[in-house]
Amino acid sequence: MSDWTPEAGTPPVSPPEDVSTPEEQDLPQDGPVADAPSFEPAEPAPLGVERTPTGRAEVDALLERLADADHLPADGHTEVYEDVHRGLKSALTSLDARPAGDARPAAAPGPPRPGPTPAYDNTHDHRS
Repeated sequence: MSDWTPEAGTPPVSPPEDVSTPEEQDLPQDGPVADAPSFEPAEPAPLGVERTPTGRAEVDALLERLADADHLPADGHTEVYEDVHRGLKSALTSLDARPAGDARPAAAPGPPRPGPTPAYDNTHDHRS
């Protein structure tokens, strides 16, 4: 802080140039610090996750689609992940479907089957 004030009746002028304290004079005056943190979002970069083939072409194609997220900003990942999720869910559901022409009847609902019989007979009342 400076005690400098203009005299009454004089036009305003800027204060003297060097009003820094001795501590402030020790700081570098070269400009911004080279290692200052940036608050800008980072550019998209691949994660480098290795994808192992599953042997099922449909699933492998969906897993390859995940690589598309490597080149998108984070807010674009959701669309890719949801698309892959839908495809994987569909692939799993198709595993439960019976192949066309399968003549085996589906298990009929009904009463539960009896459980295993005990190793001993406990139906007799052994009273004398």
